[in-house]
Amino acid sequence: MTIEILNGILHEVPDDMQTTLSSNATLLEKWNKLTPIQRNEWICWVTIVKKQETREDHNKRLREELIKGKRNPCCWPGCPHRRPNAQKWFKQKT
Repeated sequence: MTIEILNGILHEVPDDMQTTLSSNATLLEKWNKLTPIQRNEWICWVTIVKKQETREDHNKRLREELIKGKRNPCCWPGCPHRRPNAQKWFKQKT
């Protein structure tokens, strides 16, 4: 039986995070108990970085911190994609 991996309010869980989350049943259970906004914050925090090594580090921290019971990424001001005034900083898809 496969357990669904729930998405955020704006972001979908990318493949690398799906691999991380599905690697541990407790981790996946904690993920799915987060609110959609909390899941969105984690997804954005992992995916917004530019370097692959930083993204891998964020995936590792996601796993460790969720297992410990954290519900939001540490020191994260929040997903800029949810703030209309921050849209100017993101390339528009054509």
